Amino acid sequence: MTAIRLIARPMLASMFVVGGINAFMNPSGKVLRAEKVTGPLSTIAEKVAPGLPVPTDPATLIRINGGVQVLAGLALATGRMPRLSALALVATLVPTTYAGHPFWEEQDKAAKAAQRTQFFKNVSMMGGLLLASVDTEGKPGVAWRARRAAHDVRREAHHLGRQARAEARVAKAHLS
Repeated sequence: MTAIRLIARPMLASMFVVGGINAFMNPSGKVLRAEKVTGPLSTIAEKVAPGLPVPTDPATLIRINGGVQVLAGLALATGRMPRLSALALVATLVPTTYAGHPFWEEQDKAAKAAQRTQFFKNVSMMGGLLLASVDTEGKPGVAWRARRAAHDVRREAHHLGRQARAEARVAKAHLS
């Protein structure tokens, strides 16, 4: 791991660990704003997985979201599954941003400006997380390895085909 990754990942993850702990320990202050997201999400979850016990209580969903942020934030900070943890953080940040910073609903100019700043701060963090989710640390990614494997298989098949034709010519010559 490079020095930049060693420093940048914990920096990026710090907000999620702190915010996740806060959401997990104190969900009540976020329930009112979260209800506009948790209600529709619970309805969708019940339709997609009708037999599963899906929590519908906003405080429980806020705690789950906070717990995911803490775990994925710690994983990102320590370099454990950084790509997956970055994607998990993006998934938690989308509803958090939409519910927590609806600047378009604010009437007061100062409150609107503050919410807009927080909204776009979260959008910026999503950008950093998306970059972290595709960072292969200089190693070939899965797509490159798959293309390379397909190329190697084609090359080997071509080589084996030529070898088989050559052996068939030799066998034909011996039979004649």
